[in-house]
Amino acid sequence: MNDRLEKVWHAINPDRLRGTFLDLLDIYSPSGKEEDIQLYLEDILSRAGFKVERQTVEHERYNLRVTMGSGEPQIYLVGHVDTVPAWDLEEFGPREEDGVIHGLGSADMKGGCAAMVEAWLALAEALSPAELPQAGLLLVVGEEENGDGSATFLNDCRPPWVVIGEPTGLTACFAHYGYMEAGILTRGRRSHSSLPELGHNAVESMLRVLLHLGKDPLFDRESSEIVYSIREMSSSQAGFVVPDRCEAWIDLHLPPEMDPDTLQQAIRRILANAGRSIPDLDLDVSFDFASRGYNLGSENPPAQLLRMIYPMLGQPLQLDAFRSHSDGNLFFASGSKPLILGPGFLETAHTPDEQVVFDQVTTAAHIYAALCLWMGKE
Repeated sequence: MNDRLEKVWHAINPDRLRGTFLDLLDIYSPSGKEEDIQLYLEDILSRAGFKVERQTVEHERYNLRVTMGSGEPQIYLVGHVDTVPAWDLEEFGPREEDGVIHGLGSADMKGGCAAMVEAWLALAEALSPAELPQAGLLLVVGEEENGDGSATFLNDCRPPWVVIGEPTGLTACFAHYGYMEAGILTRGRRSHSSLPELGHNAVESMLRVLLHLGKDPLFDRESSEIVYSIREMSSSQAGFVVPDRCEAWIDLHLPPEMDPDTLQQAIRRILANAGRSIPDLDLDVSFDFASRGYNLGSENPPAQLLRMIYPMLGQPLQLDAFRSHSDGNLFFASGSKPLILGPGFLETAHTPDEQVVFDQVTTAAHIYAALCLWMGKE
């Protein structure tokens, strides 16, 4: 093993890492309310001797950026500190059972953030200033909403490579699904709810539209690579009436090679035919957000490094495409090459039983440190 890597891995402190991780989980940080957790992380990094830069996103919301080495970072570790809102404010914090840590954001992605911070501290402790790699650590806000933290960073910095600690179960994702939101609006005619025959029910129209769309082979869960999920539906709330308006939002995750414009055209075509079977249909569809996927392939410097790192850690290396949306799409669109790799699994993220195996968090810290050390060379 490379002597410097051995020193860095030896400096990774599982007890310190566990303490940082549990503290992060104990700080409620939904999107828009990230200041408390950023203050905590800023304190850790400042006490370790780093100059921490605040990047203002908006009032009382900011990213934290730290760099090491003598030149421009060749690689950044990127973690988002925000979470989705808590299911239960009384029970959002950490709970540990048999090496598994539960809590809001444990997988998405405070486990990844804790591992990145620990890797950063270990690099600084184990190496002399002259040995430090050209690397950066970026802790961003707003990923769970609109990615405004990463967008702010990308206004003036586009590093060659970034590693984003989203939950992949330590699978290395050099490919990433695209993402698109579809908004559907149906209109009806309002009447008293006891006289539905005098109105036209926009909710009934919407249900028929969604059934029509979902039955198309394009969205067949057994054969299609497109991930189709109805996220929400709401109607005009005016009391004891037949609703005259209904809105629905659909999340669509696209395989890496698919052009969002192609899917938009297909959806418009499918919906244009819906009126043949839905009487008096009055419908609009909009696509307010779309982001392309990407595929970086598996023959690149970090992939080659991972093929050496994983056997050293006794881990099997698996490669896959990241199926969700993340800030990786923003980084790729701006010219950076993102690797998505982190502890935990999407299966429990955003659910009341969110969890991560702590050993995965420790292993992630070793992987991040090695990538920084070897990718951050001049």
